[in-house]
Amino acid sequence: MKNPNIKLASHHQFPFGLVNCITISCLIFLVYLLLSLVLDPNANQSYRALSEQHLTTTTSTTSLEHIVFGIASSKNSWLRRKEFVRLWWRPEVMRGCVFLEEKPVNLSTSLQNDTVSLPPVCISGDTSRFPYTYKLFGQRSAIRVARVVSETVALNHSNVRWFVFGDDDTFFFPENLVKTLSKYDHGLWYYIGANSEDFDANKLFSFEMAYGGAGFAISYPLAKVLAKVLDSCLERYPHVFGSDGRIQACLMELGVSLTHEPGFHQMDIRGNIFGFMAAHPIRPLVTLHHLEVPEPIFPKMTTLKSMEHLMKATKFDPLRILQQAVCYDQRSLFTISVSWGYAVQLIARDVPLPDVLRAQLTFTSWRQTPHVTLDAQGYDSDPCKRPVVFFFDGVYTSDDGIVSIYWRMDINCTYDKKIEEIRVVSEKLDLDIKQLQAPRRQCCDVLQSSANSTIHVAVRECGPEELIRMHP
Repeated sequence: MKNPNIKLASHHQFPFGLVNCITISCLIFLVYLLLSLVLDPNANQSYRALSEQHLTTTTSTTSLEHIVFGIASSKNSWLRRKEFVRLWWRPEVMRGCVFLEEKPVNLSTSLQNDTVSLPPVCISGDTSRFPYTYKLFGQRSAIRVARVVSETVALNHSNVRWFVFGDDDTFFFPENLVKTLSKYDHGLWYYIGANSEDFDANKLFSFEMAYGGAGFAISYPLAKVLAKVLDSCLERYPHVFGSDGRIQACLMELGVSLTHEPGFHQMDIRGNIFGFMAAHPIRPLVTLHHLEVPEPIFPKMTTLKSMEHLMKATKFDPLRILQQAVCYDQRSLFTISVSWGYAVQLIARDVPLPDVLRAQLTFTSWRQTPHVTLDAQGYDSDPCKRPVVFFFDGVYTSDDGIVSIYWRMDINCTYDKKIEEIRVVSEKLDLDIKQLQAPRRQCCDVLQSSANSTIHVAVRECGPEELIRMHP
């Protein structure tokens, strides 16, 4: 039963004065907003900048123009290593600096003219006020190198999405760097790189640190914050060995952890690194490092000539460089492993795919032990049981696609000595973001050939349910 003393409110009874008050307030706010945009140019520009930035972030593709490089060097090493940097630097589209502790005394006219083909030289700031207490084998220069991060940000370039850092002996593959970074939202906080191949080095320093020689990338918003707080971090970590450890410690304090990308390579390895090079992950090759330490990657060449030779293939198909494809020849029972642009291995028997893909331990760790973090297997001491290696010789385009040529460099006991050359035909690799995020190895076929001394191989995309397997 309804209480006669209680009246239910209806829309007819809503206070008319309150409605008018709300309406007038809304009109005043809209008028104020319009006037502020018209009369205050800064507000108008800020609104436009925000809109344009959002449009750029969501619609445009990351390119080299969006990256700023900070390269750590010294007055002594730069004169020697700049020739390696010259091979990968693109002066027309790249921005950044090579940081030296001071201007070289013997700065010649030719070095001054190097700005045409090399990054400009910047002089690092004074770091004498920062403590350094690492007791074993460290160097104070680690502080200066760590501050390359903040000094690169301070260059104040516009339209930046990523800051990328490395040493003067870090060899970048620029197109692959761009493709790798394009997977990530540059508006978020990212710290991207790789740890060491030397298990003991990771155990000593960290498995979750981007090793500086491998190169690492920091997204723009994170780099801006890191640059502001870095000096305070340097005060708190005088006991840390290297520059990369200091950067990691500061990023940890900001709550950021490493995003591992297997295309970055610290290369803490020695000796014959063929096994390492021939078994690259299914990711774009982004960097190589320490190239002066191991043997040259191609026989009968200097290290510099070897890298020039590798770049010949890279210019034709950067995303495919070192990518491994395996095929089985049912007629001859050969197993063929193509590490594109570098080498082809011919094995005179069927070998299960997992065994072909594992790196052969032709090398040692930095401390000259077999303790590496790679998926590696032993290198047979019996040359009769090793694959026959054909090294990259040249590349050209044809109506069928890109043709790369590989010549035999060694012979084992069971090998058909008539075969001197392997030719590989492929289409230029162009991966979209989804393919980069979920990569799949490509397939290959051994083609019929009228030349007894040449094997022809075609690399292609695998079918939807196709298996890379030995024939029954």
